Amino acid sequence: MTTDEALLSPTPRTTVIRGRQRARAERSALLDVLGSARLCHLGVVVDNVPRVLPTVFGVDPDGPDRAGTLYLHGSVASRSLIEAPAQDICVTVTVVDGLVLARSAFHHSMNYRSAVVVGLPRRVEDEQERIRALDAIVDQVVPGRSAHLRAHTRKELAATSVLALPLYEASVKARAGGPVDDDSDIAAGGVWAGVVPIGESVGRAVRADDLEPHLALPDHVFALSRP
Repeated sequence: MTTDEALLSPTPRTTVIRGRQRARAERSALLDVLGSARLCHLGVVVDNVPRVLPTVFGVDPDGPDRAGTLYLHGSVASRSLIEAPAQDICVTVTVVDGLVLARSAFHHSMNYRSAVVVGLPRRVEDEQERIRALDAIVDQVVPGRSAHLRAHTRKELAATSVLALPLYEASVKARAGGPVDDDSDIAAGGVWAGVVPIGESVGRAVRADDLEPHLALPDHVFALSRP
């Protein structure tokens, strides 16, 4: 990876203006955010109305698009996926790491990592890339899961639309640390302040009612809820 490839794009659309002290310039920060999330929000205009839709995604840092590829999928009848290749879209990902409780309402905040990726997506037509993309989306939700599943059928592939978005044009912001209170509020005292950490909690796996009795919980599922 060259020095330029290790940094995020400095385009006008991805230059952080508000709170630029929280901007992260390294591409590794983008991959950290994407690797820590299971859900993104897709922003696309349909019938002249902006829509922001929650959806799962997959990432290939070495994908065929500039600086890597973010994959989205859905029904071939989905209006958002039909309209998306004709316009620039926006994908956002946010990971909340803590609640920052200050001595005043004004200074309350959150510790977080967030990423914004913008660009013109392409519809993935190559069958092998479509399969890799769909496997990446499954593995984004449950790492290692795709290797245990049967192959995609032609009917399933025909019913599914896959979009690829370059990871080149992106920005990342993050906050860490405790509250930043006014000196007068600190001096006045009497109000608890600090950080309440937040992390993802996954419960114990529940067997399907029709699962064969002899099948044990696989390691990749057990790993989800392992402390």
